[in-house]
Amino acid sequence: MSGKIFYIIGPSASGKDSLARALLAAFSGQLKPVIMSTTRPIRSGEVEGEEYHFISRDSFEQLEKAGKVIEARTYQTVHGPWTYATVDDGSIDLAQQSYLAVGTLESYRKTAAYFGRERVVPLYIELDKGLRLSRALKRERSQKEPKYAEMCRRFLADEQDFSDEKVAACHFPRVYVNNDFYACLEAMKETVEKGLL
Repeated sequence: MSGKIFYIIGPSASGKDSLARALLAAFSGQLKPVIMSTTRPIRSGEVEGEEYHFISRDSFEQLEKAGKVIEARTYQTVHGPWTYATVDDGSIDLAQQSYLAVGTLESYRKTAAYFGRERVVPLYIELDKGLRLSRALKRERSQKEPKYAEMCRRFLADEQDFSDEKVAACHFPRVYVNNDFYACLEAMKETVEKGLL
């Protein structure tokens, strides 16, 4: 078997995590999640080892020194630096399994370079900016301690990180518009089904 990594890419509040959960449910047993590591604090409702492995800055630096970091990005937030990373800890075995990952343009590019572009299938999400901002605000309001300044910083950072030029440079074969969750999910399921054949 030759497995693949189906890689969901999109700016914050574009629906990446909801679509990932739905795809994992639809392809239960065929897709396994790639669990990234992060130094950011856990949010209410998150579970260690499900959305992320929540690690300390020291733990991340040890992984980096050991050469185990496939890709990492650090954001200078209003709460200090938060790092997100994909770690080669032996949990990704493309000879045995296909996977689903979630990340940014940069993390997708580095993962594709590490495993080979033919093994990493991009699922790029687009969503109206106003709708994204209203979804982000709704999500933040539901937190015990909303971090509105950080939400705004992420939104503005996404303007640069997901610029039209950077998206165009990736030459995505297809873009998935998430104005309608179920229509977007069905389009992604079609791509995954073809990729698993």
